Amino acid sequence: MKFLLGLVITIASIVVGYLASGGVLSALWQPFEILIILGGAIGAFIVAFPARVVIGTLKGVFGLFKGQKYKKETYMDLLGLMFKLFSKARKEGLMALEADIEEPHESEIFKEVPKLMANHHLIDFICDYLRLMVGGNMNAFELESLMDLELETHHHEAEAPSHALQNMADGLPAFGIVAAVMGVVITMGYISEPPEVLGHHVGAALVGTFMGILMGYGFAGPMAASMGEQAKEESLIFGCAKTCIIATLNGYTPQIAVEFGRKALTSDLRPSFLELEEYVKGQK
Repeated sequence: MKFLLGLVITIASIVVGYLASGGVLSALWQPFEILIILGGAIGAFIVAFPARVVIGTLKGVFGLFKGQKYKKETYMDLLGLMFKLFSKARKEGLMALEADIEEPHESEIFKEVPKLMANHHLIDFICDYLRLMVGGNMNAFELESLMDLELETHHHEAEAPSHALQNMADGLPAFGIVAAVMGVVITMGYISEPPEVLGHHVGAALVGTFMGILMGYGFAGPMAASMGEQAKEESLIFGCAKTCIIATLNGYTPQIAVEFGRKALTSDLRPSFLELEEYVKGQK
């Protein structure tokens, strides 16, 4: 919703301001200028980046229409899941988690959080490190170092589409200039025509510069920034899970371990102490 609202405000402000100044909308419709700008930018984008980044960028753009991916309720589910897993391990021993982490889709504990189960990267992350706790002999420092390495790689991969789209946004104004220059070249062929004909072609050429700047700074740039924020949100939920796991490995009770995870969240997503306490009580 926020993404669509921003687009509407951007387009409406430009169109209304243009019309209020006496402009004619039909003068802005220059399909061949748009073809030059978008075609050139998309072609250069495909050349510059590997297929996985191109595909990831397309998915990221469509994902912007869905709004915020992780909400407060998502983190409550995550903390509740961690609490149940830690409580079972504390009561029955770490080996009791083996069936849950080997087949999470068959686990009654994991089935209680279907929204989290849709994020297979997060579930794999949790299960992988619980598996190391069950079958390995790693201390908290070693496990945290391994987690940081994986999270750094994951964050770099998650941010790649936003960086790629930002590069495209930076190039769009230049393609707008290309379209404008080509329009001027065409205009030179009409140099002997009356002023109204010449003016039409000059206006069409200038639309290329306008479109390139608008697409770059009005659309692609903000979309890249929004995708970057989504990548940070992705890192936040992994960081929350990591904090909980390290806390329980250091010997803290399940209640305290999820409190550590709660503290790792930003203020707009962090449940209060009482909210989490009440939620956890319902998990027992």
